[in-house]
Amino acid sequence: MSVLAITPDQPGEEGSILMAHVALNMIVRNEASALRRCLESVRGVVDEMVIGDTGSTDDSTAIARDCGARVVPIPWNNDFAAARNRALEAVGSDWVLSLDADEMLDPAAGAAIASLTAAEEVAGYQVTIRNYLLSLEDRIWDRPAQPNDQPLAAARAYPAYVEHENVRLFRRDPRVFFTGRVHESVGPSIEQAGLRLGKASFVIHHFGLAADAVTRARKNVLYRELGRQKVREQPRNAQAHLELGLVELDNFGQVEEALACFQRACRLNPRLGVAWFFAGVAHLRRAQHGEALSCLRQAAECGHATAALHEATADAHYNLGEFAAAARAYRQALEHSPQAWTVASKLGLALARAGSVEEGLRLVQRALRERPDSGELHDRLILLLAWLERGGEAAVAAENKLRVVPGTPAGDFLRAARLWRTQGNWARAAAVLHVGRQLHPGNPLLEEELARLAAAEGSGVAQLVTALENSSHNSRTGKAQD
Repeated sequence: MSVLAITPDQPGEEGSILMAHVALNMIVRNEASALRRCLESVRGVVDEMVIGDTGSTDDSTAIARDCGARVVPIPWNNDFAAARNRALEAVGSDWVLSLDADEMLDPAAGAAIASLTAAEEVAGYQVTIRNYLLSLEDRIWDRPAQPNDQPLAAARAYPAYVEHENVRLFRRDPRVFFTGRVHESVGPSIEQAGLRLGKASFVIHHFGLAADAVTRARKNVLYRELGRQKVREQPRNAQAHLELGLVELDNFGQVEEALACFQRACRLNPRLGVAWFFAGVAHLRRAQHGEALSCLRQAAECGHATAALHEATADAHYNLGEFAAAARAYRQALEHSPQAWTVASKLGLALARAGSVEEGLRLVQRALRERPDSGELHDRLILLLAWLERGGEAAVAAENKLRVVPGTPAGDFLRAARLWRTQGNWARAAAVLHVGRQLHPGNPLLEEELARLAAAEGSGVAQLVTALENSSHNSRTGKAQD
């Protein structure tokens, strides 16, 4: 695509036409499954496509050439920035659009890019990247997922997304280059050179976070190793320690290692609010609620007053038994994210524990009506009803979760059965255990509870279980029942 810009040669003249060429530049390795979609998305938008291949053994290079790209072989040395800079050397255009193979350019981006590259005073643009997720319960860093309203066909299957920004459109300039072995960007070099950054008006769609579990696990291992190398090379880089801490916390569950990374980031840059926030989250996971509150206050003082911070603060207060303070913080979180039904249910529980029982119960029930597929919200209603000593309602709620939420673990069947047993409804308890045993055959906890029921009630429950098993067997084999 050629972008036309008119600049006056002298006052009063109509001006001359300058051609601003745009190149797609990216690195790939074994991305055959996604690459064609990515390259097709920039057709008619860019003038050239330059792809650095870091060692593909699949059809990636053939697909790239078939789509009109020029492929540059690049040795892989565990450094994303170095690889991207090698690929960047082969670009001949004035502007660069940087994508990954698991991304695609929004169909409306072409006109926006034409306008943005005509701005002579801007060296690069922060672009919104919409990351699609498999669940509304997911998050990216401290950003909660939002319901997906994207009409783009490739994105409709995903229930949620989180947006972030990165510099993905930038001027081809020797002062502009990628930095960072992992989580690389040209943004720091643009800022260091004193060049101007703008805000783009188009979107990039990213599908990599919704990849299959094997692919995500493989990438997590790579990012962890590169993150460790990055902090060894840049031991005083607070951002590098923060990034490694997030990999340890979110992808590997290593809370101790993550906390050490966050604490190091805070010492290196005491104004890095997000590092204080995640230090607080790590303390929460270690049940160190007072220490968590201290870190979260530091984050707020650094200006990191997000919905996630208020929620974490409320969690700490709740776990300390400070229910009124927890309710206030949950309300603050909801002011940032009014449709956060998980937070709303937590607020309901805190209000009930603080004395506003009916208001709290109504709020938990409303949250569950809005998100009936959320196992967490079902659990919170069951917990509240049990705490209120409404055992019968708790048993009904526990059994309702079994019907509504697929893939419930054996422990959920055990809980429902025990709630029914406390109500003296032995038959209902046995029926729940029977279903649980069918879905989780051989589970020792379910077998033990069923045996306990039979022993407590004598032959009545044993006969009922036998009848249930016969009924189930007849249904499977097609036999008529008496």
